[in-house]
Order: sequence, then structure tokens, then C-alpha cells
Amino acid sequence: MKFSKRISFQLLLAASAVFAFNPNLHATEGDTIPPCRGYGYDLPVNNSQVLHWKRTTENQFRERAHVQGPILQLFSIGDRDHVHFEIQLGKYSDETLEVIYNQDFGKLPPIHPGMQVEACGDYITSTAPSGPYPASPVGAIIHWIHMNPNNSKHDAGFLVIDGKLYGQDIEHVPPRRSDR
Repeated sequence: MKFSKRISFQLLLAASAVFAFNPNLHATEGDTIPPCRGYGYDLPVNNSQVLHWKRTTENQFRERAHVQGPILQLFSIGDRDHVHFEIQLGKYSDETLEVIYNQDFGKLPPIHPGMQVEACGDYITSTAPSGPYPASPVGAIIHWIHMNPNNSKHDAGFLVIDGKLYGQDIEHVPPRRSDR
């Protein structure tokens, strides 16, 4: 009897830990957060890896990323179709990432510091301009944080702000657009 109570308690404790630390279980309004996919695999949150790429890779290095952190500030870039904001990935002031969200995939709520973000998409080291795109104010971005509108082989992404899923509305997506 004592053995089964111990196992039951351990199972309850394990289930509680899974619920407490799994952001997918905290979605609101019926949202189901999809897995972050990269190269055919589920990608766990990789803030540390993203910070390593930011410190060690050349401009325009690209990779898949799955990050979490609080919003620090909204950038006023002057781009009406995209929202640009900075999130904190680590404990130091320079351990940040610019998030670029394409509003063709759904409008965002008013953004303010402190909101919690989870983003899945394409990481790019952005320390210098590239074509029509300026360098990121923080040296790195994550974009394509939305569904794949044309079912190409590109992995879809998503954005979660304070537990609500964004980037899944294909209804207003124009046929050709910038993905950044």
C-alpha cells in the first residue's frame, strides 16, 4: 500500500511539473500551440543556441529557432505590414532578439514591455544590411513566425503572446508578399 501511494504521488508530481513547465498547456481561448518544427523534427526552446549563433555567426547566417522571453520594447521601424519588437533571451542586456511579425497572418494585440512571447521561425544574424533589409537594431532576428501559406517545403512557424496563438490566419494573406 505504501509503495502504491508513493508511485501515485510521484505520478501526480510529474504530471504537475509537465503542466507547469509546458507552455503548450497554457494557451488561452482554446488555442492549441503547434510543435515548433525544424528539418522534420520537433524543436525545443533553444534560447541558448540562438544566443550562441548571435555571438559567433556571420551576417545572414540562417537557422530554425524556437525562443521564449519577455518583450522589452517595440521598434518603430515604419513598416505598416510588420510589427518589430525586442525580446529578452538571457540574463544580460545584450542577450536579445528582434521579432518580426507579418500582420497579413492576423493582427496582434497592443504590444507592451513585459508581455511573454514564444516564437518559432527562422533565425537570421542581422549585423549589416542585406538587399532592401536594414540591419537589426539588436543584431539578430526571428521571422516567418506564421503558418506556411502555400504548403511549400518551408517549415511553418508561430507566435504566442501571453498564451494566445498568432500567425495562423491565412484569410487575409495576399498572393505574393515579403516573408520578412
